[in-house]
Amino acid sequence: MRNTEHLGVPTRSVTGVLLAAGAGTRLGLGPKALLPYQGRPLVEAVANTLLDGGCREVVVVLGAGAPQVTATAGLEGYRVVINPEWQSGLGSSFLLGNQSADPADHLLIALVDQPGLTAATVQRLLARHGPGRITAAAYRRLLPEGALPDIRGREDIAGPEDNRGQAGQLRRGHPLLIDASLREAVCATVTGDAGARGFLRSHPELVDEVDCSDQSTGEDVDTPDQLGLLQ
Repeated sequence: MRNTEHLGVPTRSVTGVLLAAGAGTRLGLGPKALLPYQGRPLVEAVANTLLDGGCREVVVVLGAGAPQVTATAGLEGYRVVINPEWQSGLGSSFLLGNQSADPADHLLIALVDQPGLTAATVQRLLARHGPGRITAAAYRRLLPEGALPDIRGREDIAGPEDNRGQAGQLRRGHPLLIDASLREAVCATVTGDAGARGFLRSHPELVDEVDCSDQSTGEDVDTPDQLGLLQ
């Protein structure tokens, strides 16, 4: 795995896939997609960020509380698909999003519970993506001495190699830009709640990490003590 500094331009269009099917059980506030963020539902805000960042189209994968989400959030400008098997794990939403995207496009996988995602982060990943590569946002977190990073939920898609990374260490997160030529191979490894983790661990030589620490910490909203990320 290497950090990339080349500045390229994707030769194909990019479809953003926003995984927003989770029930947010640990939060106990209903579907994460409907968490309030900057005056609107979180799913709407993150989908707009992907579009502003350069994605040609955004596929929003819903599951838990889908009727309520579609009735509440302004998702008219996006392709919305419902995953009836969302309880089987995040992998099924990943595969449905891939199936719903233009087969010729690169795929940008994003999580709905990452409110710190910026359009600049998306633009940076698209600009630095190389042919036949997987380009992943990575982040550095400055933690108190002796503390460990809380990366619960990060393994589902990108899969950090070591959950006990040191403070300040660059760690892979999301979004994750998958080259069109690799989509089939990646999806062949997706099962249960694992997402692309298996493929990334088997092929680290194909992964470029792009430091996006200047944009956010890359954290997700997974537990009540992380609700401050929505402010």
